[in-house]
Amino acid sequence: MADRPWVTPEEVKAYSEYTQVQQRSPERLAVDIMRAEQYVIAYTNNAFAEYEKIPQPVKTAVLLLAEAYAYNSSAAVGIDGKSTGGRRMKSEAFDDYSYTAEDGAGIDLDSLDVKLLLDPYVIALPRNGVTLRMRKL
Repeated sequence: MADRPWVTPEEVKAYSEYTQVQQRSPERLAVDIMRAEQYVIAYTNNAFAEYEKIPQPVKTAVLLLAEAYAYNSSAAVGIDGKSTGGRRMKSEAFDDYSYTAEDGAGIDLDSLDVKLLLDPYVIALPRNGVTLRMRKL
């Protein structure tokens, strides 16, 4: 069985170009890595217990997800140190007119394309005890 964590906080910091991720504490990065591993395990229905070493595509997916979780968590804190709920807001006022717009602060997990890396490792679970396999004739 491959030892967890599959990725270290140092690897996440070395990979990431975001200063928010590079400045994140190792303890917080460990939680982000744990979340990423749980995402992979839940998506693939595979705990990778039969592997001595985690396959490189799975490790890459965990690395990308951990970076996204770390960036999104650090984006939830504004400049003044108060929580913004994951959003960075911009506001502007001119005379009696004002508006507030949301700055695209977070990384969308679906945009990371980790499913392409993980699809070969997905274990199909039977529904109601029946597994249906179809093939082209």
